[in-house]
This record gives sequence, C-alpha cells and structure tokens, in this order.
Amino acid sequence: MMKVLDKLLLFLYSIAIGVVSVILIGVGFNWLKNDLAEDILYEVYRSDAISIAVGVTGIVLFLISLRFFFVSLLRGGANTHSIDQRTEFGDIRISMETIENLALKAASKQKGVKDLRARVRASNDGLEIILRAVIDGEHAIPSLTEDIQRAVKSHIEDITGIPVVNVAVFIANVIQTNTIKSRVE
Repeated sequence: MMKVLDKLLLFLYSIAIGVVSVILIGVGFNWLKNDLAEDILYEVYRSDAISIAVGVTGIVLFLISLRFFFVSLLRGGANTHSIDQRTEFGDIRISMETIENLALKAASKQKGVKDLRARVRASNDGLEIILRAVIDGEHAIPSLTEDIQRAVKSHIEDITGIPVVNVAVFIANVIQTNTIKSRVE
C-alpha cells in the first residue's frame, strides 16, 4: 500500500515541480512580463482564498519533500530481501536470491530433473522453499521428489546454517525424451 501511495505522491510532486520550473524559466528568460508577475502576486496577497490555497500548496509540497527525504534514508538497504544472522564475530546477511540459487543447485543434481524454478520464504521457524520442476518422466515421481527435498534441505542447512522447515516440490510437467535408435543396415 505504501509503495502505491509513494508513487502517487511522486507523480503529484513531479507535476508541481514541473509547473514551478516552467514559471522560473519564464521569469529567468523574461518571458513573463513584469506587469503580469506583479498582477499575479497582487492577486495572491489581495485575496484571502488564493493566499490560503498557495500556503496550503506550499505546506503539502514541503511535507511530500520530507516524506521522500525520510524514505530515501530508510530504504537504503531494504530493497533486497535477506536473512540476517548475528554471530560472535559480527552480522551475516544472506540474500533470498542466494538461497534460491543454492536450492536450484542442489535440486538440479538429481537425475531426471530438467528445469527448475525456486521461491524462498522466511518464517519464524526457518525457511520455506517452493520448487517448480519439469522432469524427464523416466524416474518415479515420489522417490524423485523425496530425493529433491532431502538434497535441498540438507544442502541449504549445511551451507547457510539456517533451518529449512519445508521443501515443497511441484512437478509442473514431464518432457518427452528424444531417444533415437540407430538403424544398422
């Protein structure tokens, strides 16, 4: 929800800054006549409604600027999802992409696996890994999926030290193997 709100605020802020820059360019290159600028300022100071509208617009633009300033400071390293661990020597951060690649590496070593995709979620108990696989159809699916689950769980726990609570394997498809028998004449 906040990302959508930030995008909307950035859009409105960009339009407002664009209008202000066009006015400043017009004043800087004398495209706006002095009489026109004086008339506009006179109307702003003369009418209470226009003065309030300009003041509120200024406050809103200032608050949006503060919002973007604080968001830019807070989201410096939060764009990449990671698992953070503390050891006696310091902090360790392992990205989710790294864990996905480790899961793919372990699963791809199993015979019969042809194509893989992985998704990792972190929970309070440990990691939940979801694998989508395409297999060759020459191996029994229950034993193949058990081998994949066992290999992925042990590989990730050995490499990262993070417990794996679930490895779900979804067999998406079976591909046809091209076995060409040679004909001897």
